[in-house]
Amino acid sequence: MSKLLVDFITSLDGCASGEGWPGFWGLEGPEYLAWLGEQPEATYLMGANTYRLMSGFAAGEVPAGQDEFRPEEEASVDELTRASKVVFSSSLEAPLTWANSTLVRDDAVEAVRAMKSSGTGLLSTIGSLSLCRSLLRAGLVDRFRVVMFPVITGATGDERIYDGYPDVALEMTEHRTFDGRIQMVEYEPRVLEGPPLGIPA
Repeated sequence: MSKLLVDFITSLDGCASGEGWPGFWGLEGPEYLAWLGEQPEATYLMGANTYRLMSGFAAGEVPAGQDEFRPEEEASVDELTRASKVVFSSSLEAPLTWANSTLVRDDAVEAVRAMKSSGTGLLSTIGSLSLCRSLLRAGLVDRFRVVMFPVITGATGDERIYDGYPDVALEMTEHRTFDGRIQMVEYEPRVLEGPPLGIPA
């Protein structure tokens, strides 16, 4: 059975991006980049918005506010291009142009449930906040990992990750600090019906 990892990189205040900020908020370091390179092979799951953004980067579109990709960003996009990707969308048209991408029009929750039961490898989300929220609500997420970068994007932050989430209990399974400033925490999540003291025994 496949395991599903929801994987986010965020500012300290829980934003997935910030207007005018480069990838990784410009704060990645050698330890963090080396760790990224050591991650196991995965099939990446995403929605249409993330696909449009990332496939655009793969085609050479530079993020707003930048003249060119930094080497770290280019390496990250190249790795994603080589990886197997599943895109859930009713608006995109097949065939998808980004290499190694498969379009799925079926309900994402049911499709991922079937992928988990029939597969053996790692499934990992990338971006796709609403997809991640739906998979978590459905109880399909085995691991919930957040890498927090040391910046608060109170004025420019975008894509607030946890808005609309249910209450979730998190049991920590791993944590690590990279380059003396980037914090990774990984949990096993359990969706709650309400605050723990209000749940009948």
